[in-house]
Parts: sequence; structure tokens; C-alpha cells
Amino acid sequence: MKSIAECLLYGIVDTGYVARENLVAMTTQLLCGGADIIQFRAKKQTPEDILSMARQLAAICRAAGIPFIINDHPELVRDAGADGAHVGQDDLTVAEARRLAGPEAIIGKSTHSLAQAIAAAGESPDYIGFGPLFATPTKPDYTPIGIEQIEAVHETLTLPVFCIGGIKLSNLPGVLAAGARRVVIVSDLLIAKDPAAQTAQCRALLHCSRATE
Repeated sequence: MKSIAECLLYGIVDTGYVARENLVAMTTQLLCGGADIIQFRAKKQTPEDILSMARQLAAICRAAGIPFIINDHPELVRDAGADGAHVGQDDLTVAEARRLAGPEAIIGKSTHSLAQAIAAAGESPDYIGFGPLFATPTKPDYTPIGIEQIEAVHETLTLPVFCIGGIKLSNLPGVLAAGARRVVIVSDLLIAKDPAAQTAQCRALLHCSRATE
């Protein structure tokens, strides 16, 4: 399986955008486009439904050698065959999430400022999300933090940082120019006419930026 350190493009399959019957097809398209890691997010579903859907998607990602992460529910990781869980600022601690998910599980943590990123690093997650950089319908209640702290968070922390929030193919060059090395892209991939092609274009930009570092 690809390591987190190797992952540059993080795709989220979100039931707010993707109907249940299309989850497998969308996950397959993101993988075909070159997504390095996939998260499954189902905010309005029951744990039982999340487990049922996650099992299907975990099998696809496992076959592709790509890490599969469940949002918010570390207790489902083992039963789903997932590789880890992602928790928010107001959710469980990283230690508690890892206890529920398993000692080898990948645990990510959301952060919304440089101070939160530093604090989260003290919990020893495998990676953090940093944002939202821009306004996003996925997180309408969060105030965008902009791109000014991207360079500082990378200079301060040594763990993988995935910038998130309103990132699209159109603004990705500016995000990379501001110092981002890894990004999470959600709606721009999920609502694209050709999700695989959109994913491939974003991945190409990320790898080109990494090659010039």
C-alpha cells in the first residue's frame, strides 16, 4: 500500500455529492485518475450504512494499493477493512481514534489554524488537514483561513500536511505557489464531467510542483 508520505492528492468520496448507487463508480474514477488516498465521508448516514458502503470502497482501494480512510468513525475501521480514520477538531483525540481503529491504523486530524496544526502535531497523527483555505459548500460554517500560513505550517511541522477547502484545478497552481505540497480536493473532482480526467490533471500539477522543489 502507498505510504502517506508518498501521497500528494487526497480525494474524498462524499455522499453529499455522490448518490449511494454511484459510490463505487466514483471511487473507481478517482483511482483511475491517480488519487493517492481516498476518504469516505457520509455525514448523514447511520454507522450501519457507513459500514456497508465502506466495505465496498475499501476493497476497491485495497486492490489498487491506495489507502482508504473513513471520516469520523474510527470504530468502523477494522470491520470495514479500511486503513484508517480521519477525525475533526471537536472529535476524538488521535490516541482515542487509534485505540478504536487499531494500532496500525492511519489517523488524520483536521486543523483550522497554525496554532491548531502545532497542537495536533503533538498528538502524533499520521497527517493533518489544514484549512479551509477558501470558502467551500462542504464546510459552510468555517471561516476560510487563506493561503498565507501554508508556508509557515510546512516550515513548522515535519508530518504530512494536506491543504483543504475550496481547492480546485483552477486555483491549484496558486495554492502550490504558496507552498502547499499535498492537497485534498472534493467537489471539483466529484462534480466534474469527467472525474478521472479532472483528477489526472490535478495530480499532474502536484507531481510537477514536487519535481521542481
